[in-house]
Amino acid sequence: MPKQTTPSACEATKSALADCAPALQEGNGTLPPRKTNFQAPNPEKHFDVIIVGAGVGGYVAAIKAANLGLKTLIIEKGAYGGVCLNIGCIPTKTLLKSGKVFEQTVHKAASFGIEISKDAKITVNWKAVIERKEDVVKKLSSGVLYLMNKNKIKHIEGVAEAIDNHTIKVNGETFTTDDLIIATGSNPRGLTLPGFEEAEKTGFLINSTHALSLPKLPKKVIIIGGGVIGVEFASMFASYGSEVVLLQGLPTILEMLDADLSKEMSKILSSKSNITIVTNAMIKGIEKNKVVYELDGKEIKLEADYCLQSVGRKPFTEGFENIGLKKAGNGYIEIANDYCQTNLDNVYAIGDVNGRLMLAHVASHEGLIAVNHIARKKGIAHAEDMKMEFERVPSCIYASPEIATIGKTEEQCKKENLDYKAFKFPFQAIGKALADGDTHGFVKLIIENKYQTVIGAHIIGNRATEMISELAVAMESESTISEIAHAIHPHPTMSEAIGEAAEALLTGKTLNL
Repeated sequence: MPKQTTPSACEATKSALADCAPALQEGNGTLPPRKTNFQAPNPEKHFDVIIVGAGVGGYVAAIKAANLGLKTLIIEKGAYGGVCLNIGCIPTKTLLKSGKVFEQTVHKAASFGIEISKDAKITVNWKAVIERKEDVVKKLSSGVLYLMNKNKIKHIEGVAEAIDNHTIKVNGETFTTDDLIIATGSNPRGLTLPGFEEAEKTGFLINSTHALSLPKLPKKVIIIGGGVIGVEFASMFASYGSEVVLLQGLPTILEMLDADLSKEMSKILSSKSNITIVTNAMIKGIEKNKVVYELDGKEIKLEADYCLQSVGRKPFTEGFENIGLKKAGNGYIEIANDYCQTNLDNVYAIGDVNGRLMLAHVASHEGLIAVNHIARKKGIAHAEDMKMEFERVPSCIYASPEIATIGKTEEQCKKENLDYKAFKFPFQAIGKALADGDTHGFVKLIIENKYQTVIGAHIIGNRATEMISELAVAMESESTISEIAHAIHPHPTMSEAIGEAAEALLTGKTLNL
C-alpha cells in the first residue's frame, strides 16, 4: 500500500512557519538557507542550536546536531539522562528485574526441578537492591556525560531561562541561538484532596520518584491509579512479596489499551494472592496512614505502609513562560507540525513537554526529527527529511507479564468503521513459552482487508517488549500479512506466535493450534 499522506498542521500555519512549507514540498533535499533578522551580539556565545534538557530526547538531539556539524549547547539543571535514566525507565526496570529474580526463586524454583532445602532462608536485601539500582543509573548517567564530551558538545549545568526565542540565560550568562529545542520533560502529577498535603509531609503519600528509593521494603502498599506506572509498580512490589491494593477510578485498569490486553492483565494480576484490584473506586482523601475511598456508595478506609499516587505527569515549562509559546489547556507546549516546531518557527518542543506520547523512545526520535529539520533549514545536504508519525510508535509496559502494543486497538477499528480482521494466538501453544514455564498471554494482530497491512499489534506475555519491534518494522515498511507469515520465525522462540497469528490471518487456518 502506498504511504498515506495527511495534511500537516504546517499548512494551517504557513504565515507563522515560513520555512515549514518548503520542507514538506522538497522531500529529502536541502531547504534554501533561512533568512533571519536576528543578529548575535556576541558570536562566541552564539550557537546554531541550544537544547534545554539533557534527557533521552535532549542528549540524543545534541549528539545528532554535533554529527551534522551544528554548533551546539545543551543545558541541564539536574542529572544527565533526565527522568528516564534517573527516576523513570531504567531504575524501575532494574527494581522489577530484582523482584522477578526473587519471585521466581521463591515461587517457581520447584517447578523447574530446583529444590531449596527447608532450612534455606531466602530474603530480600532491600539495601542491596537499591544500591544495584543506583549503580546502574550512575553508569548510564555518566555515560551520557561521556558522550557529550566525546562529541565535543558544550554543556552547562544550571537552570535555563528564555529571555526571548533566540536568547537563553543560565548561571548569569547569556547565550544566543538560531534555533531552540525545549526538552525539559515532566514531573509527577498529584491529587489535591483532603489530607494529601499532610500525608506527603509525613512520607506516607509518595510518587513514582519516591517509590524508587524507599528506606525499607513495605509490607503493604496502596496504589492510586491503574495506568501504566501504577500497574508497573503494583507488579514490582508484589514480586517482592508486598501486599498491594490497586485503586482505579475507572471500570478497568489500563483503559487506554486494546480491551483484550487490559482484561488479560487484570485477570493475571488478580490471580496473584498479594494483589487486589479495586475498580470504580472514588478517592475521598487520606487520614494519617489510611486512604479513604468510596465504592458502591460505601466509604472504606484502608491502612498501609505507603500510598503511591500514580495519576499521570505534568510538563515542566518553567523558564519559557514569556516568549509567546502556544500551550494546550493542560499546560503542554503545542507542536504545530510533524517536525515538532511550535508556533515560533525557530523553537521546537520534544518529549514529555509536548504531551503527545510521553515515552522515552518518542523523545529521542523527536529530537532526531527536530535537529534534522534545523540542519536542512541551514542547507546541510546530508540532513534527512524525517517526520513524526505517532500511529507507528510502539508502547511497552514492563509488568509481569509484559505488554507491548502499536497502532490501532480493535475498539478504535470498530469506532472508525474500518474493514479489518483480527486474530489472537496464545502463548500456551508455543514451545518456548512452555520451556520457560510462562505461558500467560497472546499475540493479537489486526490488519486492514484491502491491502492486508498491519494496522495494530498487541502482545501480552514474556518478552513482549522485545517482540514488538518486528511489528514496528512491519508497519513502517507497510509489509503485508503474507510477508510476515512467510518470514521464517526461528524455533523455539516466543516470536513464533507472530508468525502463527499472521498465518491464521492469511489463510484462515492455524498450524499449531
